[in-house]
Order: sequence, then C-alpha cells, then structure tokens
Amino acid sequence: MKQYLIWLTALVAIVIVNFGLIPFLPPYYYSILIYSGVNIILAVSLNLVNGFTGQFSIGHAGFMSVGAYLSAYISIMITKDNPDLLANPVTANLIFLVSLIAGGAGSAIIGYFVGLPSLRLRGDYLAIVTLGFGEIIRVMILNIDAIGGARGFTGIPLLSNFLWVYIAVLFTLFFIWRLVNSAHGRTYLSVREDEIAAQSMGVNTTNAKVQAFVIGAFFAGIAGGLFAHFLLYLNPQTFDFNRSFEIIIMVVLGGAGSISGSVVAAIILTVIREALRPIQEITRIDFRMSIYSLFLIILMLNRPNGLFGTKEIFNFMSSKMRRLFLGKEDTAT
Repeated sequence: MKQYLIWLTALVAIVIVNFGLIPFLPPYYYSILIYSGVNIILAVSLNLVNGFTGQFSIGHAGFMSVGAYLSAYISIMITKDNPDLLANPVTANLIFLVSLIAGGAGSAIIGYFVGLPSLRLRGDYLAIVTLGFGEIIRVMILNIDAIGGARGFTGIPLLSNFLWVYIAVLFTLFFIWRLVNSAHGRTYLSVREDEIAAQSMGVNTTNAKVQAFVIGAFFAGIAGGLFAHFLLYLNPQTFDFNRSFEIIIMVVLGGAGSISGSVVAAIILTVIREALRPIQEITRIDFRMSIYSLFLIILMLNRPNGLFGTKEIFNFMSSKMRRLFLGKEDTAT
C-alpha cells in the first residue's frame, strides 16, 4: 500500500510543480526539463530490453522515430481541416492522447515484427537486426514526401508540455517497476542470467524476449510522440545511430538492470550536454562531445557497472527508511 502512496504523492507533486513553478521557469531550463523527461522514458524502456532481459538492442531511436512521425502525422491530419479543435483544451488533449497511443502502438507492432525472427536466435543477432532497422526507417522517412522527407516534418501542433511529459514518465516508471517485480519480470531476469537453464525449466524464452522488446518499443514510441509535439519539427537525422548510442550510454552509465540508474543517468547526460554548450560559443569550436566523451570514459573506469549497478535507489537507504517508503514489500531487482 505504501508503494502506491509514493506513486500518488509523485503525481500530486508533478501537478503542483506544473501549476506552481513551471510558469515562472525560463524557456531554456523548461526545455531541459522536457528533454530530460523524454530521455528518462527512452532509457528506462531500453533498460527493460538490454538490462533486465539481457538482450542488446541498438535501434531504439528507430522506434522513437516511428512514434514521433506517426503521432505527429495523426495530430496534423485530425486538426488540418478543424484547427478550432486545438483551441479547446479538452479536444486538444484528447487528440494528443490518441496520437500518442497510436504512435506507441505503431512502434510496438513494428517492434514485434522486428523482434520475433531475431529473438529466436541467441547472441548478437538482435543488435545487427536493430542496427539495420534503424537505418532502414531513417532512409524510408527520407523518401516519404507526406511526412516531409529530407526537408523535415513541420506544422506539428504544440501539445506536449511538462504535465504530459512527466505523467508519461511516472506511468513508464510505475509500469516497468511493477513489471520487473512481477512473475513476468522474474522470467526476464532468468533469461538474462542463463537462457539455457531458463528453457530447461520450461520458460518460453523467445516469448519473454519478444514481450520485453515490444513493451520497450511501445514506450520509445510514446517518447517520440512527446518529443515531436514539443519540438514541432522532425528531421530524419535526429534519429540516426548516434541517437540510439546516446540512449545505450544512459542505460550503461546508470546501470543495466537499474531503473533508478537510468533515471539519474538520463538527467545527468541531458544536463551535461547543455551545460557544455557555452564552451562552443566561447571557443567557436564544438568541444562539447569530446569533453562529454572524456567524462563518460573517466566515470566508467571508476564505475564499470554503472552508477547503480543492478541496485535501485532505495538499496542505498537505511533499513528504517526502506520500511518507511516500501513497507514489507521491500524487494530488490
């Protein structure tokens, strides 16, 4: 029961911050908050696949792009002939909700067809397939005029905001937290630890891997929809291999198999990239990525298992604090 109170308290806090603090926040810091939230969803959803299930997907940006373009296209098509729908907050939010779910569902469906054949095999086949998938999606988008092609997709309505993004973050964290601490989650962990042993115990390992992969793709699509309706412009180059690699770094830095780690790493890396931006303005040379990479190398040399390893944030609390927050349901992944 205490766990549910924590989630409810977090929801109330998001609402209070949205109406009490966000209106006074400068646009620059507001955008960092939004991008941090989107990155949290991406990192946590990829951690379900790479961390908890032990697979290696490097095409998460591809699923993000599917959700971004599909949700943007749907919202544009609905409002193109009826722009007055955006003036009404109820209909605008309803349109956004429908487009988000459609974007997530589209990513999940594609994730199923990408993952089903490759996840039947062991090894790094998924990495190869997802790498190819990400490039195929990007090239396809470049050649589809209906969504802007190489020019980019414009005219997307501004529907995403702090409240939408962080409610989505909270839902993602709640869903994946409950999932990995359920019987299904134990199945994922058994696949990660020893797939052959799991099979010998009667676990349908292919089904478990595909299920985790599809769920991860769904949330990547949701993140893409939130991103699209905040940025208002989509370019295929935004979703290239480098974007997938950034999400992998967040998972590895935070700790593969740690939800808390993914959250912290996503925030740290988002803030660091923006904090280094003034260096480019002063030197006229973009040293950001070099400094960014050096920071990651030093950090990983000192913490090879990531900031949290496979632990969650409450594992670092005293037993009294854990009981206060989690009661008797104190379980560690």
